Amino acid sequence: MYESYYGFNERPFSLLPDPDFLYLSKSHETALTLLEYGFMSQAGFTVITGEIGSGKTTLSRHILNRMGDEVTIGLITNAQKSFGELLQWVLLAFGLDYKNKTKVELYQAFNEFLIDEYSKNHRTVLMIDEAQNLSVETMEELRMLSNINADKHQVLQMVLLGQPELRTLLRRPELEQFSQRISVDFHLRRLDEEETKAYIKHRLSVVGGNPDLFDDEACEAAFMLSHGTPRIINRVCDLALVYGFAEEKQQITAEIMLEVTMDKAEVESAATPRLGLAEHPVETKEQAVNETAQRGVGEAVAQVQKELQSQLGHAIDRLRKMKLPRF
Repeated sequence: MYESYYGFNERPFSLLPDPDFLYLSKSHETALTLLEYGFMSQAGFTVITGEIGSGKTTLSRHILNRMGDEVTIGLITNAQKSFGELLQWVLLAFGLDYKNKTKVELYQAFNEFLIDEYSKNHRTVLMIDEAQNLSVETMEELRMLSNINADKHQVLQMVLLGQPELRTLLRRPELEQFSQRISVDFHLRRLDEEETKAYIKHRLSVVGGNPDLFDDEACEAAFMLSHGTPRIINRVCDLALVYGFAEEKQQITAEIMLEVTMDKAEVESAATPRLGLAEHPVETKEQAVNETAQRGVGEAVAQVQKELQSQLGHAIDRLRKMKLPRF
């Protein structure tokens, strides 16, 4: 839509994980180093956590692309509580036949696969994304699966990626033995304001665009709206580019970011029935408070819209003071 207008060879702020766009903040660089260390030191379990949209999957795709032929990797991309037979998923991740086999046969097939890979001097890594969704029982199965390793020979390594709830899960008393086997453990933090600015410039440069397309105040607004979460930065900046293209703007400013913010707030406000006009009566005090808050956002948006015409220079200040919507 706006790619040719701004001279991009592709969209710079797609929501899909793409290792080509990886920006290494200090936290992401540390996480990458620890992942590499976990691979090279043959760590039994490596755990990387982070908030939704913090870049865990992009980071994992990046390191997978860097692995050589000496590493055989199985990837489970979306773990669920109703996981079913763990060994079937594990064999599927490595491209092995898992159909019509008993649990004993599944285990035997996987054990033979690991031994064969080890005989070829290949390291075998099982990576599980969204691991916070795993049940205690499945986590215990993973621990038991790690018993395939014998003495100093680490034939199977496991990497768990997940949201902060994974840490809560691992603190449960039933998983104490599992936690003791974790060799590498790190939590990705969000980007700070300067890193957000560098992140935006980086992604614009990757697609051949002008790294200064978003001015400093627009970058500051993106940080305030996203709290430094990469996926939300992408969403906000992508919308800002659509607005900029529609208005034929050559630069994305705080004014455009404010328009995105206000329109988002209006949509959220319109989606919530006004007090006294709902089809069903408000059932709880909490619902009443929430609806009142939504109405307050709508009124604040209307006021900001009026002021915008005469106070564009103070747009960034208004952003600081607004009750910002969730993107």
